[in-house]
Amino acid sequence: MIGRLTGVLLEKNPPQILLDVQGVAYELDVPMSTFYNLPVLHERVVLHTQLIVREDAHLLFGFGSPDERAVFRQLLKISGVGPRLALSVLSGLSLADLADAVARRESGRLTKIPGVGKKTAERLLLELQGKFAAGGASATQDAATVSSGSDIINALLALGYNEKEADWAVRQLAKDTDVSDGIRQALRLLSKT
Repeated sequence: MIGRLTGVLLEKNPPQILLDVQGVAYELDVPMSTFYNLPVLHERVVLHTQLIVREDAHLLFGFGSPDERAVFRQLLKISGVGPRLALSVLSGLSLADLADAVARRESGRLTKIPGVGKKTAERLLLELQGKFAAGGASATQDAATVSSGSDIINALLALGYNEKEADWAVRQLAKDTDVSDGIRQALRLLSKT
């Protein structure tokens, strides 16, 4: 199983990218949330991956954070949701927005995603209930905090810091720190070490 890839970004053709890992180029499909946070071409990037083996294809999906990959895996467990639809859900809503829609049971937000009809939206709400966090507002806050922490880590990784350094820096920040301030604060912390 391929769990993570670190390499040089060669091509970006939404939703597919080409990643060169020591001379081997991997084609990955990524959600738009990950796509928008990718560095420019020929820069290093770290992606958490999910390999899906089917009779007719091997599909590799990449995610900017372990949390996105975990939600992707959770979506795949739902009857009638395949990898393309799961990718579409993650492209249509951020993790925080998805957690909020599930907590508030707002199927209308899900039906705006291409490929998600009313029945599928209801099934998603039912199956994902309680999977993010307990309670409505706290689920949104937890997902938003996890999402912003992951975005800060991804930015630090893209700037050349290793995972250990990035994780340490994010743990030093206040939980409600937004992404841009978090990156600045983390860089200050890392420059002092």
